[in-house]
Amino acid sequence: MAFLKPNAGAALLRGSAPRWAAWCVVVAFFAAHVSAARAEAAAISAENQIKAVFLFNFTQFVKWPARTFADAQAPIVIGVLGEDPFGPYLDGVVQNEKIGGRPIVVRRYRRVEDLAECHILFISRSESARLEQICAQLNKSWSILTVGDSENFSRQGGMVRFATEGGKTRLRINIAAAKAAELTLSSKLLAHAVIVVSGKN
Repeated sequence: MAFLKPNAGAALLRGSAPRWAAWCVVVAFFAAHVSAARAEAAAISAENQIKAVFLFNFTQFVKWPARTFADAQAPIVIGVLGEDPFGPYLDGVVQNEKIGGRPIVVRRYRRVEDLAECHILFISRSESARLEQICAQLNKSWSILTVGDSENFSRQGGMVRFATEGGKTRLRINIAAAKAAELTLSSKLLAHAVIVVSGKN
C-alpha cells in the first residue's frame, strides 16, 4: 500500500494554490459586477423610472414641424441636459421602439449649442441656475419639447413639468410655450395634465 510522504499534503496544497487564487479572482470579479449592476438599478428611484417612461410616452403625443427631421428615417431624439438621473434605464425603455416608423434614441448633452437634432429634452436640476437662459434660447431657436422637475420650471419657460403630488407624478403643461415652439400637443396628453399660464408653476 502506498502512503503519502509527510510533506506530500503541503505539496499538493502548494500546487493547487495558484488555481485556487485564480478561481477566487474570477468569483470576486463577477460578484463585483453583479453588485455594481444591482447598485446601479437601485440608484434609479421608482420616481425617475416613471419619469423615464413619461419621456418615451411623449413621443406618441407630440407633433413636430417636418423641418425638425432630416428625412423620413431620422430618429426621434430624447435628450438629457446636465446630470442624468435616469442612467441606462431610459435607454432600456426606448430600445427597439419606433413611432411613425422612426426609431427613438437617447442622447446626453452638456452644451445647449449641440441640441439642434433633439426633440424632447429633459433639463436636469443641475442646470437650475441657468434654466431661464436655456429655455429662452431653445424656444427661440428650435422646436424642442422641454421637460423638467425643478420647482420653478414652468415659471422660467419650461413646457412640461413633473410635479410630485400625494406621492404621485403629475404633469403641468405650459401650452403657450409649446405653441410658440410650433409643437402640437395631443388632447389625450392634455387631458392628464394641469394647464399652466406662462410665468406660473
